[in-house]
Amino acid sequence: MPSDALGQWVNPFLALPGAVNSSEADAGVASHYANPFTEQRDLIAGVAIVDLSHRAVLSVSGPDRLSWIDSITSQAVKTLAPGKPSETLVLDQAGRLQYAVKLLDDGHTLWMLLEASEAPGLFAWLTSMRFMLRVEVADRTAEFATIGSFGALSLGLEAAAPNGVPLVWRDPWDHVSAGGHQYAAEAEHPATEWNFSETLLDRASLGGITTRYPVAGLLALEALRIAAWRPRLASEADDKTIPHELDWLRSAVHLNKGCYRGQETVAKVHNLGHPPRRLVMLHLDGSDAVLPAAGDPVLLPGAAADPAAADPAAAADPADAADHTNTHRVVGHITSAAMHYELGPIALAVIKRSTDAAAVLAVTSAGTMVSAAQQIIIPTDAGAVANVPRLPRLGAVPR
Repeated sequence: MPSDALGQWVNPFLALPGAVNSSEADAGVASHYANPFTEQRDLIAGVAIVDLSHRAVLSVSGPDRLSWIDSITSQAVKTLAPGKPSETLVLDQAGRLQYAVKLLDDGHTLWMLLEASEAPGLFAWLTSMRFMLRVEVADRTAEFATIGSFGALSLGLEAAAPNGVPLVWRDPWDHVSAGGHQYAAEAEHPATEWNFSETLLDRASLGGITTRYPVAGLLALEALRIAAWRPRLASEADDKTIPHELDWLRSAVHLNKGCYRGQETVAKVHNLGHPPRRLVMLHLDGSDAVLPAAGDPVLLPGAAADPAAADPAAAADPADAADHTNTHRVVGHITSAAMHYELGPIALAVIKRSTDAAAVLAVTSAGTMVSAAQQIIIPTDAGAVANVPRLPRLGAVPR
């Protein structure tokens, strides 16, 4: 296993020609290798791999592992078959997202793939929830690394199989899982072509595959993910997010399983209420060659707004700020943005549910206003599927 003078692991992918290190949550893997568009084409065609070795890997062993995870998270996994992939969410008492976990059981151990930033908190929480159950939680990140690919390419990778079952997690986002629900009304959901897999390899073996396949950077994967409306906790979620807002009931929530933390909110919003916000895909005007960043405000033309909230740069000049915000109101923010090899500049954004679905929105980024056409993911009427009739007010006189 390659390591530096301090004994820390060195990623061999970052030593490849043209590799540019990612930043923030994705630091430690290449954002691209000089040509992101070519990398997107190769990745979606199933001929390239993408390094995800900065992600974390936890394991849960013991005979009670599946029933335990079933009882404390959103997905039904009590009878999860060896080799079958799944996905689950850990919610707080109010139903807000805390962790998003990819699951794969090999008959002896349940493997959890997740963002590195989530691993310490989830590990501590799972350890605290064991009680008298026959389970053991371990952090296996130092042993195993994740490689992403599309199509059948994952079959050519030498997946780790410590218990005889190859550890290949096939993303269930391409269909509505049993017990799930899709809010997106598109007849042809873009995720139907999303045949993405994550393969666990022995971390020490990564150096041997860097030259065996074409490689793509994380920017390529992010562009394809955005186009497939695939939510990522590190990008699309904040401390108020509930699963309904991101259409995550589609793959990570079983609506008919037993009780778990946050289940009451999930059921109430789905059956009786509406999510307060909704995920939307934005097709951005590329005339100014400006790609918004996560956190940039999304604006609705036609209403007043707070100057600093709409455009902090414009607020430095009160006259410009007043003129700018007299016609625009902040309704949300960008969560992810990318240049797609076919669609051009695109983004995912979380906006207020009540925002007019037919309106052309705008995004302010680095002092530039960018026009943004909505492609609806979560409809404005999402939720309230129980269709409970409204009862007349007490004392009301029938007409």
